[in-house]
Amino acid sequence: MEILQATMNELEELTKLFDEYRQFYGIESDVSSAKAFLQLRLALKESVIFMAQVDGKVVGFTQLYPTFSSIALQRAYILNDIYVTEDARGLGVGKALMEKVFQYCEQQYARYVTLQTAADNVNARKLYEKLHMKQDEYCNYVKYFM
Repeated sequence: MEILQATMNELEELTKLFDEYRQFYGIESDVSSAKAFLQLRLALKESVIFMAQVDGKVVGFTQLYPTFSSIALQRAYILNDIYVTEDARGLGVGKALMEKVFQYCEQQYARYVTLQTAADNVNARKLYEKLHMKQDEYCNYVKYFM
């Protein structure tokens, strides 16, 4: 398995996987919009995307968005997306992606990396806890505009 940081060179492969990820969450396939979204994030350096390859095939990705901790006066990251193809689940791809994220955040002197997952996503929660992530004490609120 190889974990690499995505660039514009991997946009086509990444787009296919990103569209599949969105479909996993009940969104209708829209390859052109998915590609445009990723292309803009990469071009503007608004996200950091890592891809997992097994035998040359892209089987997973994770996407980080940079933010800041005003209290700590440091950079922080939101791990917004993580996805592993169904046929690659159980191979340690998610764990490898998460470890790459942690390594990257440490190299960037980030204060923390945070993520959210559904309460019923038992497998993901087990992985995060196995990797020593902790649930924090804050209540998250959200207001949707669309």
